[in-house]
Amino acid sequence: MDLLSNAITAYRLRWKRRRLLFRALRKRPQLRCIVNRTEQIEKSDILGAVTVRNEMMRLPHFLDHHRRLGVAHFLFVENDSDDGTREFLAEQPDVSLWTTPQSYKLSRFGMDWMTALQARYAHGHWCLTLDADEVFIYPHHDTRPLPALTEWLDRQGRTSFGALMLDMYPKGKLSAHPYQAGDDPFAALCWFDGGNYMIQRKPDLQNLWIQGGVRARCFFGGEPRRAPTMGKIPLVKWNRRFAYVSSTHSLLPRRLNRVYADDGGEMASGILLHSKFLNVVVEKSAEEKRRREHFANSDLYDGYYNSLIDDPDLWCRASTKFISWRQLEAMGLMSKGNWV
Repeated sequence: MDLLSNAITAYRLRWKRRRLLFRALRKRPQLRCIVNRTEQIEKSDILGAVTVRNEMMRLPHFLDHHRRLGVAHFLFVENDSDDGTREFLAEQPDVSLWTTPQSYKLSRFGMDWMTALQARYAHGHWCLTLDADEVFIYPHHDTRPLPALTEWLDRQGRTSFGALMLDMYPKGKLSAHPYQAGDDPFAALCWFDGGNYMIQRKPDLQNLWIQGGVRARCFFGGEPRRAPTMGKIPLVKWNRRFAYVSSTHSLLPRRLNRVYADDGGEMASGILLHSKFLNVVVEKSAEEKRRREHFANSDLYDGYYNSLIDDPDLWCRASTKFISWRQLEAMGLMSKGNWV
């Protein structure tokens, strides 16, 4: 019976992947090219793929960090910004940029747009798919560039690499920590929740469903199962037949979701340092609540937005101050595995 059930699930997921790829093809005409520099992409280049709206504050540091890691070219979709994001990105020599005024929510939160671009430009490349408020780190990232990691993954026969999204926050009111574009956001956002995570494996997609952190503690304490999921798979050796299912939390084919060891050991993994709780989140939350573009059931998250609009202090006595990737590895939030 298990064999039959697995066969039925595999068949259903194959058709789901085809539907997602077809959706992306249909949504591609929504994208208008601002500047296409993809002719610069070399065969061995690592690519970045990002959908943004009004992220001018974060972009200088975001680009600098990931350039230093070894991302050679970025594919950006800009969604109707009015803060200079589009103009800034168009000037960057390693960025190809498309824009659209269409609904972020109705494009599966940007994944339809990005899947269309990845199918055309990222096939055969390692591709790092991120939000602008995510900064990717991994064991030895300070001394070993991203090409060293992807070359090792190739030798291991791995085509995907998982990461825990770690919500970072300041001590004190969010608005009390002003931020200037280009600064390191984690100079102020230097605290995190280290030990309140719940983890389960989804039986169909076989991805890890991880919940916890400061958002579960402060905003979903009464209903922790409604808290956002924190497990992501941002780094993938892309193929035009791949598709993300839910943000970067899961992919199809589902073998790409097995970024964990199931034999009692550990597989190398990373961290996405999440800068959502910069001071600008107080003002942005009012706009996000009005636009209702960021959650499938937006009405259920009114209380979450209201709490952010009230400019909370997320710090508590159990908060942990961030020191380095080695600290996160020692705490079990990321792993070196056999990457040495």
